[in-house]
Amino acid sequence: MVDANENGSAERVDIIVVGAGFGGMYAVYKFREMGKNVVGIEAGSDVGGVWYWNRYPGARCDLMSVDYSYGFSPEIEQEWTWSEQFAAQPEILEYANFVADRLDLRKNFRFDTRVTSAIWDEERKLWVAKTDGGAVLEAPYAIMSTGPLSIPKDPDIPGIDRFKGELYRAQKWPHHEVDFTGKRVGVIGTGSTGIQIIQEVGPQAGELFVFQRTPSFTLPMRNRDLSPEYVAEMKKHYRQMRAAMKMNPTGGTRPVTSRPFYSLPPDQREEAMEQAWQNGGHTFLGTFADLMVNEEANEAVADFVRGKIGEIVDDPKTAEALKPRGYPIFARRPCLDTEYYETYNRPNVHLINCKEDPILEITEKGIRTESGEHELDMLIFATGYDALTGALLAFDVVGRDGLTLKEKWKDGPRSHLGIAMAGFPNLFATTGPNGPAALANIITISENDVDWIADLITYMEDKNLSAVEPTQEVEDAWMDHVAALAAPSLIRKANTWWVGANVKGKPTGLTMFVGGFAKYREACEAVAASKYADYSFDRITEPA
Repeated sequence: MVDANENGSAERVDIIVVGAGFGGMYAVYKFREMGKNVVGIEAGSDVGGVWYWNRYPGARCDLMSVDYSYGFSPEIEQEWTWSEQFAAQPEILEYANFVADRLDLRKNFRFDTRVTSAIWDEERKLWVAKTDGGAVLEAPYAIMSTGPLSIPKDPDIPGIDRFKGELYRAQKWPHHEVDFTGKRVGVIGTGSTGIQIIQEVGPQAGELFVFQRTPSFTLPMRNRDLSPEYVAEMKKHYRQMRAAMKMNPTGGTRPVTSRPFYSLPPDQREEAMEQAWQNGGHTFLGTFADLMVNEEANEAVADFVRGKIGEIVDDPKTAEALKPRGYPIFARRPCLDTEYYETYNRPNVHLINCKEDPILEITEKGIRTESGEHELDMLIFATGYDALTGALLAFDVVGRDGLTLKEKWKDGPRSHLGIAMAGFPNLFATTGPNGPAALANIITISENDVDWIADLITYMEDKNLSAVEPTQEVEDAWMDHVAALAAPSLIRKANTWWVGANVKGKPTGLTMFVGGFAKYREACEAVAASKYADYSFDRITEPA
């Protein structure tokens, strides 16, 4: 495709899509199939989104492959074969490339390009987007498929620039092999990413120092290769599974129960938890219905997992430091592992409990804690993202009457359905921060959101309408609904990226829709069925 703006003028297209992750890829395909001139803009050099960037050792999806894949194309389902129940990053990226090749998506993307601003032109009913390369694109519609996890953040520790050894960031891992053999390696961060890195690097490094600030609950993944017989079954029943996923609160195939914890006698509760532990994956999350609203039930499950940590880790002091306390289990992102706790039984792996021995600074040679300096050859940051809102606030977005998105979201993100916002006509997001976002299957959410946006655009074209946005009243009502659902949730009781607590100065609060994907889908369908009754439209005016 010819680069835009060779003559210095703006390039007019029908739809701008920002992001080439799974949401952006599907958006480009969907709108192109509608006959639209679509341009996708992506900072990376190829498709894949977070899986293009996340190449750190041990990177793996904690959703099953059958869930974490597209459902819109029966042909792709039959042509692609997963090798593992929980796919590793190289295979997920290979899948993204397979889809891009199969659907010829790359011709619609501008890679190695960042949007620097997107401004609504009220008179012409257009979004005007500028890029870091100087290009200017204009389109009636802009789709933000920037994803909930795309802006990495460093730890708030002084001295990062001083370190003279090898410094790696999990979310911007180099595209070449990193050799840990014989090296003294330090890892900061023990969330999902840190856990995957630690269990992978521990057996390779000369010495591994884990600087743990907040321990995470992690459950055994029990990953396995997929047999040809099972793959054949899966492909035969894909359509039925996709239909079931749309009805599931998770947006996936994981079982969900309505059984409360205390509905079972103690011995049966113990048996159910043991079975969930042995089954692996996120089975625990579907074992009891009230774990995120009943504190006593939640603590009982937390105690069960703490007991398992004590059984696995040989050194009692290390085991105790690894046992999370002070927040509900599953209020932080539930992690899955493969012998993570067993890694601490290795003589070359050292846990630094930063609650007892806080980090003071990063030095030229390593990390200084209150007890002294730990000299390192390598330092790895696995410290997460400015999640949910970071990517949309990373550039200037200006809506009607000069309203900026930063102003609108100064007290936290607000939208209707996580898709559309009052004051920002024809601007849409996929997996936005006020939908299920990180609490359900992101690919299922993305497909739902893109389809919903496509139906709205079709409606507008049929009615000769030029601009649309939700009314302030319906946006407020949605946010009140989100807040009411969040009020009893124990998720609010942990300081995590789910509530914005991992970024200094960021407004905190649980703004994701916790009602589950099925209820979210119903809400989206109800808006469409009402013919968008709570949305305001501008009609195309004919020239005089």
